[in-house]
Formats: sequence, structure tokens, C-alpha cells
Amino acid sequence: MASSQTPAASSPGRLKGKRCLVTAAAQGIGRATVLAFLREGASLVVAVDINKEKLQTLEGIEGVLTKNLDVRDGVGIRALAQEIKDIDVLFNCAGYVHQGCILSTTEEQWDFSFDVNVKSMYHFIQAFLPTMLEKHRGSIINMSSAASTLRGIEQRTVYAPVATESYKERCQDLEDSDKDHIEYIEGKLMGRLATPEEVANLCVYLASDEASYHTGNVFTIDGGFCL
Repeated sequence: MASSQTPAASSPGRLKGKRCLVTAAAQGIGRATVLAFLREGASLVVAVDINKEKLQTLEGIEGVLTKNLDVRDGVGIRALAQEIKDIDVLFNCAGYVHQGCILSTTEEQWDFSFDVNVKSMYHFIQAFLPTMLEKHRGSIINMSSAASTLRGIEQRTVYAPVATESYKERCQDLEDSDKDHIEYIEGKLMGRLATPEEVANLCVYLASDEASYHTGNVFTIDGGFCL
């Protein structure tokens, strides 16, 4: 009998039978994508997150395998790939935005940001891509900042996407100020922030066979911020 927490699957399911892995899966976009993949018929979603407490909220959901893992841990990631070899969809969702300009950023902070936002993708892709190549199929979706599509954004770090298939969503931690929050939202033509579910819907498309002719593409989902 299916768990009461299991999302109802679509019929026949755009991801029917696919085995997926999602990083930063315990909350926000990552969690919404885990649930969306299940609704669309994924047979397995490996939910990876460093936050063990929040990751536990996904335990007991049919089709979810939780893994408490730091995305900077290359050795741990390769061990995971040996344990779970047959992955059809890899979604690198983990990300970090440092607050502050280059003058106030320490080398340690710079390294942490690069390790989470870029090097983690290298680790996961290198670990899971070989089996995709053997099967001649698979989907890799990488999350990055929409800032990489613009020039001269004050106090923002630009990250280069390294995607086989990639899309972008602005993931900015807002400062604790109503003024900053209002100004940030006003920068979007739609006048609001995206919901995690809206981003997850794009992920479903990219993970599905409907996106079979996409490769190396960039999909920007930002409410018109980059226009």
C-alpha cells in the first residue's frame, strides 16, 4: 500500500520509470522538484541534502531514498554513484549566494561559494555521467544564478553554467529589510517571486523525453528580471 504522503502520480506519467537524483532536496526548489518527479511517475528519487533534520521530512514517502551528504564531498559523491549506478536524471540544485562585495569577501568564503555552486556539479556529473553514456540516454539539469546572464550587477558573483541541459533561476538570499525585499520584487516584471513549484515544473519538462532534442541549452525562469 502506498504511503499517505506519496504524491498522486499522473497517468501515464511524463517521467514514468525514471530514476532521478536531486541535490538540495530537503527544502525549496529541490523539495518541490522531488515531489513533482514522483507525481510524474519517477520510480526512484534520490534526495541529497546536508541538512539531516529537514531531509527526514522526506523519509517515508514512497519512491524517495534520502542521502545525508555534503555536495562538496567528492569522495562521498563517487561512493554514492557506486551504490546507485542507474540514474536517468541528475538535478544539481544546490547553491549558495554570498552577501557582500569582492572587497569584503574572504578567500575562504570565495572557495566555499565556488565549491558549492560549481565544483559540486563537477563531482556529480563526473560520478553519474558514465552510466548515462553507456545507456545512451539521460538528463543533467544544473541550477545557476540568473546573474550570469547580465553584466555589471553590483555585489553579485557571476557563475558559468556547465550544463548538458541547464536552466537558471535567481536564488538570492534577501537581507532582513522590508525595503530590500520590496525593491528586489519590483525588479521583476511579474511583480512577485517564483514559487518552488513553478521552477519544478520546468525541471519536469527537462527531465522528460519531451526535451529529448535539447542539449547545452539555457532556460531562464526569472519573472522577467533579465529583460
